[in-house]
Formats: sequence, C-alpha cells, structure tokens
Amino acid sequence: MKKFAMIMITLLAGTALLNAQEAVSIMNAARNRIKADTISTRSRMVITAKNGSTTERLIDQYSKDDSKGNARAVIVFQRPANVAGTRFLTMDNSGGGSDRWIYLPSLGKVRRIAASESGGSFMGTDFSYDDISSTDRDLNLDTHTLLREEPVNGVTCYVIESVPKESNYQYSKTITWIDKNNSLIYKSEMYDRRGTLVKVMEMSDFKDVQGRLTPLQIKISTLAAGTSTTIYMDITKYDDPIPEAVFTTAYLETGRAR
Repeated sequence: MKKFAMIMITLLAGTALLNAQEAVSIMNAARNRIKADTISTRSRMVITAKNGSTTERLIDQYSKDDSKGNARAVIVFQRPANVAGTRFLTMDNSGGGSDRWIYLPSLGKVRRIAASESGGSFMGTDFSYDDISSTDRDLNLDTHTLLREEPVNGVTCYVIESVPKESNYQYSKTITWIDKNNSLIYKSEMYDRRGTLVKVMEMSDFKDVQGRLTPLQIKISTLAAGTSTTIYMDITKYDDPIPEAVFTTAYLETGRAR
C-alpha cells in the first residue's frame, strides 16, 4: 500500500512539473512573440471616470533592451498642458523587479519611485506602476500553472495562472488568456491580496504592423471604482534607432538625448 502511495505521489509530482514547464513555455512564447530591437509608439490615453466623463492624454513611448537583454522603457507625456513634459523611465534589473524614475515639471527634478509605490496609480490612470511593467516582468518571479483551455473571441485559449513568489507584490495572482494558435494575449485578470478580482486588462484590434500582429487598443478596468483607461496606438514603429541616452535620468530631466 505504501509503495502504491509513493508511486501516486511521484506521478502527481511529475504531472505538476510538466504542467509548470508547459505554462512557462506558453507565457514565454506570448511575451517574446514580437521580435524587434526597438519599439516606438505614439498613443492616446483615454481615462474614463465612473460617471462616463473622459480625459485624454497624448504620450510617446520608447522601448529597447540593454546589452544584457533587460527591458527598458521611457514614457513622455506630450498633452495636455498640465502633464506635458512629464517623463517616466523603467528599467529591469538582473536581480528581478524594476527600477523606476519620474520627472515632474512642477518639481523640476527626477524622483525615484520607491518599491512601496509600485501599486500606486500611474499619473492618475487605472494603470499602476507594476501594470506599466507587467509585460516585461521576469517569468521566474512567478509560479505559472496551466489551468485549462477555453474559447475567447471565438478562438481556443490557454488559461494561465501566475502567482508571485514574493509576498509583497501588488497582486496575489494574475490569470491570462493566450491564443493557442498564435500566442496573442487577449485578456488578463488581476486579483488583490485577499483573492478578489480587482482589474481586467484587455488587448484588441490586432493589426499587422511591419509583419507583426500588434494590439492597437489596450484597456484596463478597475472594477470596484467603475473606471477604465484605454490606450489607442496611433503610431507604432519597430526597429527605429533610439539613442542609448534616452534611457537615462539625464534625459528625463532635460528631454534631450545627449
């Protein structure tokens, strides 16, 4: 009887390991689906309040990995006047997590974003600082499980649960729907530390841009607040040269790549 029990435990452990490996493989394929040295975008960020009123912001974003493959991104606010000149930099680090800095014209200096602020609202939007960096989050920081397959948008999707290994992360888990055929991410659900669904991120309007299927609309909704923020990608360019100096705190302060 004991021998049978040990065999069952070994089989279950092996099945769990294979599931985890498959889940990581699926997530990795989705994260690395678009191959590009750089990504440059101009987009409209529309913030919708609970009463349905909207405010719009125009932003530019530049992304480029460093020589070690760590992700880096800069966001520059162009309009309206009350946020124009605000610049934000996020950089992966080899130890996991991200380093973040922001330049606010009203302060006239660059400020580092503390780890304790990671779950806070990014510039009054439904995105938190963690949400902004979520697509570049190191897969090794989470435990991934393939829950099931189910249809979304008329196609079969893998449903992957990702549970953070660190206890102080903003979310207790994230569930992601990934197209089984082409690794497109359609939806992610984010749960708070109490296990309550708090946010939903949806990607849609996929179009061919320079040979790459690209989501031109990204919407994140905060369920309890009844608010949402939608990003409309008006311009997307792959492999345009971006100076290294853009990914520095000096650029945040001056807006010039020296």
